[in-house]
Amino acid sequence: MPLKLGVNLPQDSLYDLTTDVVKFARAAEEIGYDSLWAYERILMPVDQSGPHGLYNIPDMPWFDRYESTGEALVTLAMAAAVTERIELGTGVLVPPLHTPFRLARTLATLDHQSGGRVIAGLGVGWSIDEFDAAAPRPYSERGTALDEFLDMASAVWGPDPVSFDNDRYRIAPATVRPKPARQIPIYLGGLGPAALRRIARRGTGWLPTGIPPEQVVAQLAQLREMAAEAARDPAEINCIVQVAVQDLSEVPAQGRQPFAGSPKQLVEDLAVLAEGGVHHVYVTTTVASKDVNELIDNSAAVHEAVRGAGL
Repeated sequence: MPLKLGVNLPQDSLYDLTTDVVKFARAAEEIGYDSLWAYERILMPVDQSGPHGLYNIPDMPWFDRYESTGEALVTLAMAAAVTERIELGTGVLVPPLHTPFRLARTLATLDHQSGGRVIAGLGVGWSIDEFDAAAPRPYSERGTALDEFLDMASAVWGPDPVSFDNDRYRIAPATVRPKPARQIPIYLGGLGPAALRRIARRGTGWLPTGIPPEQVVAQLAQLREMAAEAARDPAEINCIVQVAVQDLSEVPAQGRQPFAGSPKQLVEDLAVLAEGGVHHVYVTTTVASKDVNELIDNSAAVHEAVRGAGL
């Protein structure tokens, strides 16, 4: 089967979110993309020192574009309203920043009203500032919070009457609708041991980012072995790779880097993923574009290169 190909929606301060989301969503579907993606970023701290750094790396400055980020599910809802077939993915949404019932119900509603197009890409999060601002559980319990959401979603998306009870939340038997139009696929991010065990046990698949293609292929093979050890069919574990395209020039400034440079080089890296069992990738050409028109042009060039190579 051809490699499924997705693309990130314009979502940050580089773009006009009042018009560019809708314009690009329509264009991406017309180009032939298989999926549209949005990520979650709820704030940017003024103090970025020490543990407040980007990705929880001490003192690492945040990207300026994070000064304004459209809410992921609102952005996807706008895209859903002007498209018909293209899937709608979160890459990634952070359930620990939400109450689990409300998030499960919102995802179910989006899937129902879009005709079964949602892909739930989820992660535990990394910003202590975002956790302080929004999370029901503390940062130290983010893994527990993600598992809690998965448990809650399984109940809420299942048959009525829905019931749920743990140490924090209780749903007395109730009707909870609308239901998802299909079983929402759940792709989990992360690379640590706990994250990989969770994927092997509970996920539709893995959603890595920032990892060279050869490492993705090797880790995916290991994940499928872990799934077999957990009494799952290894073939059930799929993989969607986020490909952060920083540069689309013919000669990258710093030499060859994975997923950087010309569309031709990008295709070479995607071919490694496809041959290694990856079935779906999505590219983030938003950073490599100065406005929505260039974003559409760059996305069209990437799509043409990938499909022209037979991927």
